Amino acid sequence: MSSTFTQTIARIDLDTRIQYGMMLLFGGLCLIAAASPLGTLTKAVVVSALFGFTGGLWVSHLVQIIQEAATAQSEADNE
Repeated sequence: MSSTFTQTIARIDLDTRIQYGMMLLFGGLCLIAAASPLGTLTKAVVVSALFGFTGGLWVSHLVQIIQEAATAQSEADNE
């Protein structure tokens, strides 16, 4: 099972792996900050900023995937 998982991860291009890693990092930090013993205002600011980074990375990733699919479709139509 782990070799299948490793092979699946290896097939994903480097940009996508980096984006997913950063999403996991900022998402995890967001959860840690939410459970931390900070003041309410400080916690709200930190969690909001980390969640914003995570959401921004996700939207950026989706735009990248759509652009790649549109380019591939355009090239397929021209052939």
